[in-house]
Amino acid sequence: MSAPNFNDLAAFAMVARERSFTKAGAKLGVSQSALSQTIKALEERLDLRLLTRTTRSVAPTEAGIRLLATVGPRFEEIEAEIAALGDLRGKPAGTVRITAGEHPAISILQPALRRFLPDHPDIKVEIIIDYGLVDIVAEGYDAGVRLGEQVAKDMIAVRIGPEMRMAVVSSPAYFERYGVPKTPQDLTSHNCIATRFPTHGGLFAWGLEKDGREVKVRSDGQLVFNNLTMRLASALDGLGLAYMPEDHALPYISDGRLMRVLEDWCAPFPGYHLYYPSRRHSSPALSLLIDTLRYRS
Repeated sequence: MSAPNFNDLAAFAMVARERSFTKAGAKLGVSQSALSQTIKALEERLDLRLLTRTTRSVAPTEAGIRLLATVGPRFEEIEAEIAALGDLRGKPAGTVRITAGEHPAISILQPALRRFLPDHPDIKVEIIIDYGLVDIVAEGYDAGVRLGEQVAKDMIAVRIGPEMRMAVVSSPAYFERYGVPKTPQDLTSHNCIATRFPTHGGLFAWGLEKDGREVKVRSDGQLVFNNLTMRLASALDGLGLAYMPEDHALPYISDGRLMRVLEDWCAPFPGYHLYYPSRRHSSPALSLLIDTLRYRS
């Protein structure tokens, strides 16, 4: 079944309100004859006479009065809402929906929101934690946050964070019991806390690099998680080695609850970027938030 077309009802409502094909046509941007044909087709479809026409006037019939009372207020509401939407083109208001991983949401977005939201009470921000590479257009997001290397080429990307490094860590008790790995190859004999992301399918490989030599280590152990919080907790509990963003591990390294290994194999790489499909369609609220998040070294 084809979708209903309400253009003829909108045309009828305009003619009935204006009591004139000429005035209604001018407001709708169509000719008087075309408008007359539209109303005639509507009357034939409904099998009802909606307007009484004379050489000097146009007036709704009883059926027309009833139809106008039903559809007229709806079209007025639609027109008013469209006019209100127009205000958003210049006013920073409305909801901004962002998809992000747990780490950038905690380390970058949350601190920015503490600065941003109090000054912009008409803006709402919705952040959904998702580890997959989401199609932000299909899922109705305004923007996404991912590592620079993960952003699709057809997206506009804005850097929102510094370069990053990863850290391989566990508790002192773990290393006392199982020894300290000296090379990436040593990790194969350790209990590595693994990560599974939706878009990777298998377990996430640890990327290590030294002097231009890259090594991918397949993490394998008793534990598999899809979030940072449980990887950190398990490392603190001495249940295995965790591979996590350096900034998240440093406070625990500083107080001695975690030990870091293979630091010289953890090279810096491009950090987080906010990405969105088109500058032309970005709202004032999103543009304002982007400016707040933009990384300035």
